Amino acid sequence: MKKYVAEFIGTLALVFFGCGTAAAVGCDAESGAGYLITALAFGLTIVAMAYSIGNVSGCHVNPAVSIGMLVSGRMSVKDFIGYVVAQCLGAIVGAALLIPMVGVKSGLGTNGLYNGQIGVSILIECVLTFMFVLAVLGATDKAENGAVAGLVIGLSLTLVHLIGIHFTGTSVNPARSLGPVLFVGGDALSCLWVFIVAPLIGGALAALCYRFLTSGAEEK
Repeated sequence: MKKYVAEFIGTLALVFFGCGTAAAVGCDAESGAGYLITALAFGLTIVAMAYSIGNVSGCHVNPAVSIGMLVSGRMSVKDFIGYVVAQCLGAIVGAALLIPMVGVKSGLGTNGLYNGQIGVSILIECVLTFMFVLAVLGATDKAENGAVAGLVIGLSLTLVHLIGIHFTGTSVNPARSLGPVLFVGGDALSCLWVFIVAPLIGGALAALCYRFLTSGAEEK
């Protein structure tokens, strides 16, 4: 249960600080500074959570990361389900806490299709999540990486946001997309499935790729 509580808190923090920053500073095409600030908000939140709850739950705070861990054999189906439920609940509460501060009309950092194109948006989210989860799997593969893993993962999340915000607002995290959209509704809700399915596919593919790349490494 402590692991699930940790995931709840971590995902709540990610949505509160990351989506809250996006809603507060704005991320339209003209606000280059808004892109950078929002990307850093997501990345720095992961760094902070990694060093605070990482020793309890591993600080997944993302169903795409959890499915990567499941496919790679690092967690059980039972824990996967528990993590995802906790992450989604944390994201919902995190978004709810933002409403008195920025209002629902701010968008709460919801995601959207790139130029209304479902296929392209799925491709973007799959690629971004693949790269991010691959970095997570590599950074957490060895115990000796523990001291820097949180920093590497946080910077990796910042990186994918720097390019992804322009296209889809960057999800790479089904829970992060779910929380805000439940309150905003509208077009964002109608395309929510894209930001659930694509990151899960990207996370699973990253795990399969990482297993392939590292298979037989212990024998060498």
